[in-house]
Amino acid sequence: MTERTRPRSPHVQIYRPQLTSVLSFTHRLSGIALSVGGVILVVWLLLAAAGGSAFGGLNAALGSWFGRLLLFLWTFALFFHLCNGIRHLFWDAVLGFELANIYRSGWLVVVASTVLTVLTWVIAMSMPGVA
Repeated sequence: MTERTRPRSPHVQIYRPQLTSVLSFTHRLSGIALSVGGVILVVWLLLAAAGGSAFGGLNAALGSWFGRLLLFLWTFALFFHLCNGIRHLFWDAVLGFELANIYRSGWLVVVASTVLTVLTWVIAMSMPGVA
């Protein structure tokens, strides 16, 4: 009896990521980032309600350069997850499954998320007392 050899999946070192796989992975990561950001938001609101130095400490941390970077990335995650979720709603309606449309909508998600994030931050930073 001879042993049958099964085909193997491509190894990670030779696999070339495609836009669809990168967006799928990024969608999952953005969902995790939104969950963590949601917890931070709830803690921030609870500390704001309690008042005192604990709120001041967290508020100062979020106002630092690193805190603002995290908030910027959280904003991008929010818009990316939203835009990619809308893309999936179209797929649920069985629209846009042609390969050209899949790539077009994928790049549209990336561009729209970036533009919405930058626009939000430009508007927020132009408000008095925010900078």
